[in-house]
Amino acid sequence: MTAIRDDVRAEVRRLQAEVAQLHAELTRYGLVIWTAGNVSARVPGADLFVIKPSGVSYDDLTPDAIVVCDLDGGLVEGDRAPSSDTAAHAYVYRHLPEVGGVVHTHSTYATAWAARGEPIPCVLTMAADEFGGEVPIGPFALIGDDSIGQGIVETLARSRSKAVLMQNHGPFTVGTDARSAVKAAVMVEDVARTVHVARQLGEPLPIAQHHVDSLHDRYQNVYGRTGPQARTATQGAPR
Repeated sequence: MTAIRDDVRAEVRRLQAEVAQLHAELTRYGLVIWTAGNVSARVPGADLFVIKPSGVSYDDLTPDAIVVCDLDGGLVEGDRAPSSDTAAHAYVYRHLPEVGGVVHTHSTYATAWAARGEPIPCVLTMAADEFGGEVPIGPFALIGDDSIGQGIVETLARSRSKAVLMQNHGPFTVGTDARSAVKAAVMVEDVARTVHVARQLGEPLPIAQHHVDSLHDRYQNVYGRTGPQARTATQGAPR
């Protein structure tokens, strides 16, 4: 059985506190109900991640309640069973080493698109910024093994999106850390809602691919940065 090494124990505790706090963002933005949804974070330097336990109320989600798992989804530390989506998170971490955080919600509008099996088209600059194009649909898969994780990885391999809508299930988002994955979950719901409303009024206008590329590059490499880092990222970029 995998054990928590002494040299990463402090980081595990920090991530448990952070992930517990980030779950409050899911309720704050109305992305989950009851005990549904989960946030996880990879432990840097160890084959471990922390994740919400199964069936625990968000009001009771303290740092001590967040469980630690290995990259096969096995429980390493915690008093409760890990989330029912743990196998999916584990599969993502095993196959996408650049991912440091994974989020799953059943947010209303994004899940409605998933129920239709329809990707969210890139008709908003915010979608171009965050997702670099449409938000893709992943295949139908049952909960219980790593089939959902396989669908996530296979779908994201064909896209630069940080979000995938698993058919008949709901959105999963990834990020370099748990906070960025939560941000993507918030933004995919906002995009899903706005595009749905736009379609009630008529056919939304697509954004040309070269504009999508320019918007995505600027947002990912320049937006919010200052100093030499921003100047370097801007070199050669469209102005």
